[in-house]
Amino acid sequence: MSRIDYSVWDHIEVSDDEDDIHPNIDTPSLFRWRHQARVERMEDFEKKGEDINKSLGECRRKLTDAQKKIQELTISSTDDGKAELNKAQAEEKKLKKEERDWEKKSGEHNKDEKKMPWNVDTLSKEGFSKSVVNVKPESDEETEEQKEQKHKTFVEKNEKQIKHFGMMSRWDDSQKYLSDNSSLVCEETANYLVIMCIDLEVEEKHSLMEQVAHQTIVMQFILELAKSLKVDPRGCFRQFFAKIKTADQQYQDAFNDELDSFKERVRGRAKIRIEKAMKEYEEEERQKRLGPGGLDPVDVYESLPAEMQKCFDDKDIQMLQEVISKMDPTEAKVHMKQCIESGLWVPNSKTDDGDEKEEEAAEEEVKPEQEETKKE
Repeated sequence: MSRIDYSVWDHIEVSDDEDDIHPNIDTPSLFRWRHQARVERMEDFEKKGEDINKSLGECRRKLTDAQKKIQELTISSTDDGKAELNKAQAEEKKLKKEERDWEKKSGEHNKDEKKMPWNVDTLSKEGFSKSVVNVKPESDEETEEQKEQKHKTFVEKNEKQIKHFGMMSRWDDSQKYLSDNSSLVCEETANYLVIMCIDLEVEEKHSLMEQVAHQTIVMQFILELAKSLKVDPRGCFRQFFAKIKTADQQYQDAFNDELDSFKERVRGRAKIRIEKAMKEYEEEERQKRLGPGGLDPVDVYESLPAEMQKCFDDKDIQMLQEVISKMDPTEAKVHMKQCIESGLWVPNSKTDDGDEKEEEAAEEEVKPEQEETKKE
């Protein structure tokens, strides 16, 4: 059994509840001053981090522009072009150094943040501005039927809002919409968006699928963040947007990689669904075609010799009689039996008197040949 690590509690700043105060000092006022000073230090520290990330993002943007410019100037052979190329390469070198400096500062700031002592403001944060009394303890794990019913009920109530969220593209719009509709931040929304993506890909609405896929990964990242922090997803989705918008390249790359992987899985699932639907449709059509003997006329037609196929193509009964008379009697009988059982040939069909006699003759054509074979 693993032991609980209590070392995280070793550096907690709890100056608000100190008792060693001089009797002539107004204790509440002192606590307020201390608290205010600590809050200001925390705000300054956070602002410093934001400024570092902003500068790092701006530096990376300039570096990207410089590299694009170098690619464009590389193909130039003029003296002016070469001079511009040298200038751009020098700028690129300078920006790479700046990028390393900002990355170093960002790393140092993150280390300082981990070393900061906890205090009354960071030990707990408000998730919702309401109190819950007599909370029902968590029940046993839900069954598949319960999960399905829960998903169905949720979708019936929120389908319009989920679709609206799925069509969004800007971080700020998505964050505001989830702030106004916090009930959407849950597993059911993510599941519905996944199904929505597959449906759109099946309908060949590829661009729309990619847009909804982006929002699906947004929701899944929020759920994963909540799981890692062991909090309600509705209480941490703002942290996700704050993190994804601060130019954290590693986090952004992880998001993009997961998005690309998810879109590939959606395309694969859509392909399987289309293939399955086509097979079901073909089987349904085949069942409709089956003749009185349970054979498929298409399969039977393809098994016939070319001469017999031509007879059916031209609907020429006299030609069919001639072809049958030249065939091996046993083989001819097998083919005619399959034609009847598949409905390709209908004996005694009544179109007019002449046709009926010709059809009967075609069916009986094999019998004299068989009798002659027996006599021999």
